[in-house]
Amino acid sequence: METTFTPYLSFGGGLLIGTAAILSMALLGRIMGATGILAGFLTPSSMSDWSWRAAMIAGMASGPLVVMLLTGSVPDVTVPVTLPMLVVGGFLVGIGVTFGGGCTSGHGVCGMARMSVRSIAATVIFMLACFATVYVVRHLVGV
Repeated sequence: METTFTPYLSFGGGLLIGTAAILSMALLGRIMGATGILAGFLTPSSMSDWSWRAAMIAGMASGPLVVMLLTGSVPDVTVPVTLPMLVVGGFLVGIGVTFGGGCTSGHGVCGMARMSVRSIAATVIFMLACFATVYVVRHLVGV
């Protein structure tokens, strides 16, 4: 398995995510954690609460369409695992988000920017789990 190194695209994506996180906090007073946004979208406390969450989700989902309009082609995304592995992975992420009190975007981008000790600890644990998973999958399992 080969991982493509894309420093310019990654830098641009990071700038966009950071800008969105700053605007979310500055304009709405809300943390831009993806799972929190989705959970509040599914069980909103008010129409205005639902509206900003719907706009955020629409923005996240429309990214490939914007790329297509700018470049003329849809981004090529390949997932080198089976559908059952994706389902199990999604389930495990859901459990981790529940027990971790948030997702990588909430803790890693927004929480660390606020110097939250809890978010820094969560991000360190996320990263260690990622390193271990990549090592196991690539070197022990051999996918």
